[in-house]
Amino acid sequence: MAIIGKSLALFVLAGLAEIGGGYLMWQWWRNGFPWFVGALGAAVLFLYGIIPTYQLAHFGRVYAAYGGVFVALSILWGWGVD
Repeated sequence: MAIIGKSLALFVLAGLAEIGGGYLMWQWWRNGFPWFVGALGAAVLFLYGIIPTYQLAHFGRVYAAYGGVFVALSILWGWGVD
């Protein structure tokens, strides 16, 4: 059961990093926020690329499952943040 909890936490963390990093890049590039907002967004997106590597499953399975988590988090982000 602890493995499932860790896996879910990694999915959520990766989703927040992807969406949050993209959001920061959008704010910098499209809305004229300062350069360091873009730099922070790039750093968060870099972390998004690393976080899934801590999953125990293989790449294809991790990203297939992550797709559903990303969709759900994107909807929640749209309702709560943007």
